[in-house]
Amino acid sequence: MLKLCAKFGLEDREVLSRATEILASEIDDAAEVMSGFEDEGSALYAAVLKVEDLKGKIANIEEPNLRALIMSEIKDMRIVMAFIAFHIALMRSLRDVALTEAKIAESREAGCLWAQIAHQLGLYNLKRELEDLSLKYLEHDAYYHIKEKLNETKESRDRYIKAFIGPVEKKLMEAGLRFHMKGRTKSIHSIWQKMKKQHVGVDGVFDLFAIRIILNSVRQREKQDCWQVFSIITDMYQSNPKRMRDWLSVPKENGYESLHITVLGPEDKWVEVQIRTERMDDIAEHGLAAHWRYKGVKEASDDGIFVFTPKGDLHKLQAGSTVLDFAYHIHSGLGNRCTGGRIGGKAVSIKQVLQSGDQVEIMTSANQTPKQDWLNIVTSAKAKSKIRQCLKEIQFKEALMAKEVLERKMKNRKLEFDEPVLMQTITRNGYRMVTDFYAALASGEMDINKFLEDYAERYALAFPLAVKKSDTKLKMETKTSASDFVLTEKSGGSEHHNDDVLVIDRTLKGIEFQMAKCCQPVYGDDVFGFVTSGGGIKIHRTDCPNAPQLRDRFSYRIVRAEWAGKGGQQYPITLKIVGNDDLGIVNNITSIITKEEKILLRSISIDSDDGLFAGTLTVMLGDTSRLQSLIKRLLTVKGVKSVTRG
Repeated sequence: MLKLCAKFGLEDREVLSRATEILASEIDDAAEVMSGFEDEGSALYAAVLKVEDLKGKIANIEEPNLRALIMSEIKDMRIVMAFIAFHIALMRSLRDVALTEAKIAESREAGCLWAQIAHQLGLYNLKRELEDLSLKYLEHDAYYHIKEKLNETKESRDRYIKAFIGPVEKKLMEAGLRFHMKGRTKSIHSIWQKMKKQHVGVDGVFDLFAIRIILNSVRQREKQDCWQVFSIITDMYQSNPKRMRDWLSVPKENGYESLHITVLGPEDKWVEVQIRTERMDDIAEHGLAAHWRYKGVKEASDDGIFVFTPKGDLHKLQAGSTVLDFAYHIHSGLGNRCTGGRIGGKAVSIKQVLQSGDQVEIMTSANQTPKQDWLNIVTSAKAKSKIRQCLKEIQFKEALMAKEVLERKMKNRKLEFDEPVLMQTITRNGYRMVTDFYAALASGEMDINKFLEDYAERYALAFPLAVKKSDTKLKMETKTSASDFVLTEKSGGSEHHNDDVLVIDRTLKGIEFQMAKCCQPVYGDDVFGFVTSGGGIKIHRTDCPNAPQLRDRFSYRIVRAEWAGKGGQQYPITLKIVGNDDLGIVNNITSIITKEEKILLRSISIDSDDGLFAGTLTVMLGDTSRLQSLIKRLLTVKGVKSVTRG
């Protein structure tokens, strides 16, 4: 705080003296509290360091949670009030200081942070002054324009207040009520806010002032007396129901109690009337300090914690929250991929319990997924719900994959599918729910081959005439069990792997396979197999345009594949040719194809436009070597610019 005074060239003793006077109007031990600004061992000095640290982490001084964080960190509310008093004293002293970045920053902090904390504590007089001083430096022209307008209309405003109060006083006295009344012009900051909100000038703000009726009532009759006044005034003047505020039945969180009504007074002017008792007015003017006198409140409590992101955004969590809670609080996708975090540059686990003021960076991995034990790590209902939802989705997908694998293996092994036999086998293996069975199959808890042996035996017993005994024996031949194949990258050349491989051969029995039309593989291409939903296999080139999507979405359906023998079969290939539209170019292209041995032209389509042509050819050939040879020959034709495979 003293450094802040030095920044503006102010005498710190003078500012602290003014702050002590301001605080003395709220609490008795103001001098003792304010002396803590200089004592490095005091709670106030420690609070100064803490607040400066928190402000250094925040991206936006207007962040509402920063106020709550400061209130939760500084338990002694006298210290919070000392901060407010200091900033009022400092803002008063800035009158003759030139407008600089530092002055703008202090004015914004005073208006957006400390004025709002004063409001939260019910210190309305201090809030009012902080906001007005902040506006004075940040919106100089607007501040003085409103001030001049208020000065110009002060006499007429005072006359109107007197004219309004007179008849009301008479009625209240006739009712036997003890009270006093006063009129109060709204703060310049409040008027400025209304002008901006309503898009009007000062004259367009209809409720520039409020009439306050303060009753001298015993505690037991407070509400009854306030409602009696309400009844008297609304009988005298037309009220505006939309602008009625009942803080008698349900006081504000900061303890504010009052009854506000807006009525149409003389000259058809709207007037706000505030009805309250002496005790309520004391709390309204002095907030928490008045609560100490009435209820003995000495400190504020807050059961939440406040955590910063690396960018300075502030979030409120419940006490006991972990790094994983925070990740799910930000976004469920972030939570699902969370692997840990960093607090103050130090790596921590997802289980780390957070403290107020922590600045947390969430660490993620694309391969991370929620685990069952995460439910024991998080504390918030939101995080638990998101984890359960994701676990169910994962289990459903795994069960679906397991079901597809089971059905595919049954088809590849020529096992007839029978629902009753399947359900009987599942039940006999200890699973009451089908979903539990497929989950066990997916996790490996249930051995799929053992289950199929069991199923085959039960099927044979159920349908002895439909199958032969030899047919129930499961054949575990690698080259015909497509569901066991896993695609792995080739290491080069014709090196063979120990992994199971689908060998593509015209003599292959037991598995239906076709060449994919999207990429038209031929003998010699690097290929892989994709098991279709019908149980057959489509052969794709590894550079097929659809390959990335198939690997990402259906990796469990992909099998390794290699060509067998020396080929010999003919495959359809589409070629795209682009070039200049020279005379006789089509004849030259077709001539080359017909002269190529063991290559057949099935179709040709040529489009020409403005001296250029684009053609599509479909040919039948046996392997990649013949394909490459054909492409080279076509590129020698005069006018041909490019030949690419479709």
